[in-house]
Amino acid sequence: MKKITAAVLFGGVSSEHEVSLQSAKSVIENIPKDKYDIVMLGITKAGRWLLYSGDTSALPSGEWEKDPNNKPAFISPDASVHGIVVQNGTSTEIIKIDVVFPVLHGANGEDGTMQGLLTLAQIPFVGCGCASSAVCMDKMFEKCILDAAKINQAKWDYTDITDYRSNPESVLDRVEKRLGYPIFVKPANAGSSVGITKAHNRAELTAAVETAGKHDRKIVFEETIKGQEIECAVLGNDDPIVSCCGEIIPCNEFYDYDAKYLAGRTKLQIPANLPEEKANEVRETAKRAYKLLGCRGLTRMDFFVREDGTVMLNEPNTIPGFTSISMYPKLFEACGIPYSELLDRILTYALEK
Repeated sequence: MKKITAAVLFGGVSSEHEVSLQSAKSVIENIPKDKYDIVMLGITKAGRWLLYSGDTSALPSGEWEKDPNNKPAFISPDASVHGIVVQNGTSTEIIKIDVVFPVLHGANGEDGTMQGLLTLAQIPFVGCGCASSAVCMDKMFEKCILDAAKINQAKWDYTDITDYRSNPESVLDRVEKRLGYPIFVKPANAGSSVGITKAHNRAELTAAVETAGKHDRKIVFEETIKGQEIECAVLGNDDPIVSCCGEIIPCNEFYDYDAKYLAGRTKLQIPANLPEEKANEVRETAKRAYKLLGCRGLTRMDFFVREDGTVMLNEPNTIPGFTSISMYPKLFEACGIPYSELLDRILTYALEK
């Protein structure tokens, strides 16, 4: 049987570049080699695309960029090419691609931009389409849609950094009155908790806006929810399946970037400590939101379950982490789908859509 040629994209121009490298290492090492030929295509922080043929052990540290065998390469938007253009000195070669797995977290990878390129190229790819990726990435757009569909979520507000700087006191007064402290401040377009701050007073709120403004011009404010942090994984296209629920018990005050990837002390409890009917409500809400937001292939849905039992959707993640400690693969592993089989299913759904 002819193998399927799968290109794995990693790195990228985003604040989550290092997370992508960790996820890509894990994905590449676990894709079934008897079924897939893997082509590794890395993107540096400066936006340079390189065909990489070295060892995956060099990915997390960034040492892969220095490999002398790297070749400049890029995915052509020309549908007749249907693959990667590789530069060999003064000549070029084409690597035909059957499917692409964009292991690219955050901006320029998870926000519809890469999905747009792959759509133009007419190459099947893992994950949500262009519009769904963009909406799920932008917390302000996503929250507007969830509000319209009457899916429970935290009270929220937003501002544009330009509008904020023209009249900061007005914005801060409004947000304080609406949400009350403590307040979470987030860039609208970022993941892995990058740029997020929990503000407890006016001084911290002011600093938090400036921090978030370094990552995006749109800034979202959210009330603090007291309760359990719950996640579930969704897999599939027209008739998706939902995993069991997992619970995050962060080592820091909240599940920030450090707690996710650096500290190593955050606890993941699978299954979550929830009554069966409440876990089912989370899973049903996850499936409803998945379809509402136009998701395809895979998405991790993050929730809060308040102390009074209210289920509240926090946010979707259309390209969730795939590191050795990531919740998405762990949730399906707990449901009886091993990591390699999960990756095969994800790639198969990409080819189907």
